[in-house]
Amino acid sequence: MKLVSVIGSGTMGNGIAHVFAMKGYKVNLVDISQDALDRAMKTIAKNLDRMVAKDRISEDDKTATLANISQHTSLGEGVADADLVVEAATENIDLKLKIFKDLDSHAPVDCILATNTSSISITKIASVTSRPDKIIGMHFMNPVPVMKLVEVIRGYKTSDSVTEKIMDLSAKLGKSPVEVNDYPGFVANRILMPMINEAILCLYEGVAGVSEIDTVMKLGMAHPMGPLQLADFIGLDVCLSILNVLYDGFGKDKYAPCPLLVNMVTAGDLGRKSGRGFYDYSHGGKDLVVAK
Repeated sequence: MKLVSVIGSGTMGNGIAHVFAMKGYKVNLVDISQDALDRAMKTIAKNLDRMVAKDRISEDDKTATLANISQHTSLGEGVADADLVVEAATENIDLKLKIFKDLDSHAPVDCILATNTSSISITKIASVTSRPDKIIGMHFMNPVPVMKLVEVIRGYKTSDSVTEKIMDLSAKLGKSPVEVNDYPGFVANRILMPMINEAILCLYEGVAGVSEIDTVMKLGMAHPMGPLQLADFIGLDVCLSILNVLYDGFGKDKYAPCPLLVNMVTAGDLGRKSGRGFYDYSHGGKDLVVAK
C-alpha cells in the first residue's frame, strides 16, 4: 500500500494520519472543513515536536512526516487513488453509512475501506457498499501515536485476504493488532463501557465520590486513570453512544446507561472536550465536580 486516505481530521483522524505518515506512507487527510484540517496539522506538528524533544525522532523525521500528509476538503479527490481508506468521523451510524456510500462510489474498486468505529457494526456499514468483502474495522486507541492496540474487526463478509493485509499493515505501523469478530462493542468496549457505567452507577447511588471511585481503581487495580476520568477523556457522549449500541444489540439490562450519564450528556457536560464532566477542565486543570 502506498496511499492511505483518512476521513475526518479530529482527535482520532489526525492521530491515524500521524502514524501512517511517520511510517513513510503518503496520506490524504480529508475533512469538509479547512479550519479543521489546519488545526489537525498543528496538532500533528505539536505531537511530533514532543517526540523530537524526547529524542524519539529527529527534526528530519518530523519534516518528512509532515511532508507525507496532503489536505483535502473534497472526498472524491481525497480518495480517488487510495489503496486504503480509514474513516474516522464522528461515532454516528447515519453519518458513517452516508460516508461509506460515498466512498464506495469514489474509491478505486480494489481499495479497502476501513472504519475506526469503536462500536458500530462492520457488517451494517458494509451492507451499504458493493464491496462487503473489502470492508473492515481498524479500531485504533486514543492517543493513536502512543497506544499500541488496534482491534481489527471482521464483518460478516470481510475476506480472509483483506483481514490478513490489515493485520500485517497494523504490525508495520508498530502496532499490536488483535483480530475480533463483529458483535456489539467488539472486545474493548464490550468490557470497558460496562465498567465505566458501573463506576457512574456507584456515584449515582452514593456509594462513593468521584475521587474515591477513581482512586480505588487506580491504586487497587493498577489502572493508569480512574474510570470517571477515563470517561471524561473519551467523551461522555461517546460513552453513552457505545452503551446504547450494546443495549440495543444485546437487549440486556446490564448494558442500560446510568441515568446520571444520560443527564450529563443532555446537559452538555461531555468531559474534557466541553470543559466539564466528572471533573472541571475550564481552567486548564482537573478539578472535581459534584455530579447531581
